[in-house]
Amino acid sequence: MTQRAIALAIFVGTMWIVRAIDTVRGGMGEGIVPRRPEGLVGIVTAPFIHASWSHLIANTIPLLILGALVLLRGVGEFVTVTTICAVTAGLGSWLFGSFGHHVGASGIVFGYVGYLLFRAFFDRSLWSALITLVVVAMYGSALLISLVPSSGISWTAHFFGFVGGYAAARVLRTPDVD
Repeated sequence: MTQRAIALAIFVGTMWIVRAIDTVRGGMGEGIVPRRPEGLVGIVTAPFIHASWSHLIANTIPLLILGALVLLRGVGEFVTVTTICAVTAGLGSWLFGSFGHHVGASGIVFGYVGYLLFRAFFDRSLWSALITLVVVAMYGSALLISLVPSSGISWTAHFFGFVGGYAAARVLRTPDVD
């Protein structure tokens, strides 16, 4: 196994371990509780907490696909992109989220989508443009639907995760070579 595959396996595997522990325990962690000081810890923990096995599976598949695409540029870039997306999605949910507990890795999923889409804009490379086309074909309609507020889904995590993806693409852009 390469370092890239190991990094992705550890990241997603941790979510599965947390879900298994929550199942045995009969509950789940709190995640992000908007505008409450104790809810700030959820910015770090929420991506690893999922409300159900189906919620986890729904996030796992795009995390594996999109995470692998992010990992094409190396483990360091994967860690940076994931961190920027998680923190941006988490802070956005904490500041603007509806009441309740916000959990799940969908903010990171939408962050990966944003990163992969905007990376082509900043890099202006054929390879990045091809990846953008694949991402749009696979996730374009889901992106549009999931950024609209709906009951039971933290659209704020989706929206701010996407914004975090833009920020990560901007921060990690390839410098112009003259």
